[in-house]
Amino acid sequence: MKLPVLSGREVIKILKKVGFEEKRQKGSHVILAKETEQGKKAVVVPNHKEVDKGTLLEIIRQSGLTREEFLKLI
Repeated sequence: MKLPVLSGREVIKILKKVGFEEKRQKGSHVILAKETEQGKKAVVVPNHKEVDKGTLLEIIRQSGLTREEFLKLI
């Protein structure tokens, strides 16, 4: 399934559904973190109008979600 074009805000909203919290922001990049059994997971989301496909894939990978799980949350 193809990844949709999402804004940084939309990506943040999706990650919040699985327990990520906004920790801080540096420039246009928002840092989100979540406690897991394996320790802390942190993801950096660029707060842009459109997040690049490669960047979105990397955010999904870092969040520990599969592509399918991420798409179901949209």
